[in-house]
Amino acid sequence: MLLSAASGAADAFVFLCVGQVFAGVMTGNLVLLGASAAGAGEDGVALRVVTALTAYACGAACGALMARLPLAVVLLAEAVLLGVAAALWGFGLVPSYGDRLGLLALVSLAMGIQGRARVTPTNYFTGTLTSLAGRAAARELGPGDGRVLGRLGAVVAGAGLAAVTERWWSPGAALGAVALVIAALALEGVRRGGWRAAPDKGKPRPDRGNPAGAA
Repeated sequence: MLLSAASGAADAFVFLCVGQVFAGVMTGNLVLLGASAAGAGEDGVALRVVTALTAYACGAACGALMARLPLAVVLLAEAVLLGVAAALWGFGLVPSYGDRLGLLALVSLAMGIQGRARVTPTNYFTGTLTSLAGRAAARELGPGDGRVLGRLGAVVAGAGLAAVTERWWSPGAALGAVALVIAALALEGVRRGGWRAAPDKGKPRPDRGNPAGAA
């Protein structure tokens, strides 16, 4: 849930401060790209979308290469990228359009890494909501669905945190995502074996019901 909240905070920060695109919701970016190609939307949005898509893909590739590393190491890499982005924004080091594209790339790279982490998906939620609604309609909700609902709430809360911070203290708008990832890193680090590599048994998908072997 901490990582889901971090995803919401990162996307809200980028959307509000960098320019009407997303750092982790690539479906939304593809829609924006199509609208831009048709002549709709803001000027320059296509370049921002392509930057986000490219950086996210690079982050996902890096995350795949780090698949056998401990999850704490992966989260540390993400936290460093988000921390650099927060420092650049907080100290006013992104005055130009090109600088903002670089900032967008940093956050999208971090979200791509998070998307490949060996945990429940934490930065794309359409499938999560679809599966939850389907199970609810079929009256097949299970004990794990409370966590699924919690993750959906967490992404909203993270986005709200970033939006409130941007309104009242704009230099700190990117700090919410950093703090949430660091909190997740701390929890992972104190777990038994948190800094040791574990066999990769595949990404669990409790958003689609109880994962195989989870019991």
